[in-house]
Amino acid sequence: RGAGMSKERMMEIRRQYCNPMTMKVTYYKKPVFIHQGHMQWLWDVDGRRYLDLFAGVATVSVGHCHPKVTAAAEHQLKRLWHTTSIYVYPPLHEYCEKLASYFPDPLKVIYLTNSGSEANDLAMLMARLHTGNFDILTFRGSYHGGSPQTMGLTSNAAYKYPIANGLGCTNTMCPDVFRGPWGGSHCRDSPVQTIRDCGCAQGHCMANEQYIGQLKETFATSVPSRIAAFFGEPIQGVGGAVQYPKNYLKEAYKLVRERGGVCIADEVQTGFGRTGTHFWGFQGHDVIPDMVTMAKGIGNGFPMGAVVTTPEIAASFAKGVHFNTFGGNPVACAIASSVLDTIKEDGAQQISLDVGTYLMTELAKFRDKYEIIGDVRGKGLQIGVEMVKDKVSRDPLPAEAMGEIFEDVKDMGVLIGKGGVYGQTFRIKPPMCITREDADFFLAVFNKSIKNYMDRR
Repeated sequence: RGAGMSKERMMEIRRQYCNPMTMKVTYYKKPVFIHQGHMQWLWDVDGRRYLDLFAGVATVSVGHCHPKVTAAAEHQLKRLWHTTSIYVYPPLHEYCEKLASYFPDPLKVIYLTNSGSEANDLAMLMARLHTGNFDILTFRGSYHGGSPQTMGLTSNAAYKYPIANGLGCTNTMCPDVFRGPWGGSHCRDSPVQTIRDCGCAQGHCMANEQYIGQLKETFATSVPSRIAAFFGEPIQGVGGAVQYPKNYLKEAYKLVRERGGVCIADEVQTGFGRTGTHFWGFQGHDVIPDMVTMAKGIGNGFPMGAVVTTPEIAASFAKGVHFNTFGGNPVACAIASSVLDTIKEDGAQQISLDVGTYLMTELAKFRDKYEIIGDVRGKGLQIGVEMVKDKVSRDPLPAEAMGEIFEDVKDMGVLIGKGGVYGQTFRIKPPMCITREDADFFLAVFNKSIKNYMDRR
């Protein structure tokens, strides 16, 4: 297939010249050597085909090398690669107008970056300048980037280094209705609820009240009376598709705003129709943030990110000069513009809803069948399957067992992800072009992998 270098040589180079982090994140005991992709499929250097249900960490939104997006990229590459926003060029303005049309007022001002970490970095800076306050709150288990600043927002020890990082960032209890101290059987906005019992009267949620109580305690103990911001993913991504009680964000936003803070929705993984019911994850919580950050799916794999905010917050930020050389470059804008059109034309959001709901409903049957599947959750094609030692303790399934199942799934031709604070949750975030047949193939493979593990055990 003319894939060039031998696998042995690639691994040699990976060990010798690629930084050691590359080996650290090499997911499999037997690595996958990817050569080519088309829509939901990837091929390795030997021509073996894989169904990609991880999409390069929820990044390939409309499909690998999608013909429409590829054509838009090619067209722009022949015309103009780069000038910077010092000049006025059509792709930037066409894209900003188009992206703004997906947001409710007053979220109409756009900053373009090259990654999600960069977008969140910028949002931190803007929030602090606008409010005149410094402290920022995030949930435990959250992931908001790996730059020195955003490392403080990220609340997962694996991504932290022993340096002074993210000063002024405070983590608060994640309102996780499966693993947390409180949770019931109709807390979350998902086709599948937890296995926990619930004694709440209609319209009441004890778990929500308790978790809001924890947030109030954080306000009373850990931050000054005035804060800069609260960052929240509508559904945690790296944290393992963790969902909060239905009214939690609404009440949290109110408490944050009472303390002078701005509310920031990190849509890096939930945006662009992935949750199915809405284009943005925050819309499912019935809130309007003061800022929204995004990346990943925005460019179907082309490096790009964005911050969308209000004219008022943007005005506070205009006092100095902020300049991003590559932010909003013509190629990125042309690609991202085509991605928005393609999501619409291909009905990607509807696919997310239909195929995602089907997947979760079927996976829930596995949960009822196997002791080691503790929870199935998510919305659309943002799905988590949390693995446990047993359903009574809900203790995380050990890494070794996770690794065995994970490897087995890959060997049968499906790529999925892993997440969660303890690496205990399988993550399913495919390109939004998968079919019900693909879902059935994965379900058969996953079922067999779990069975294989149980038999070995």
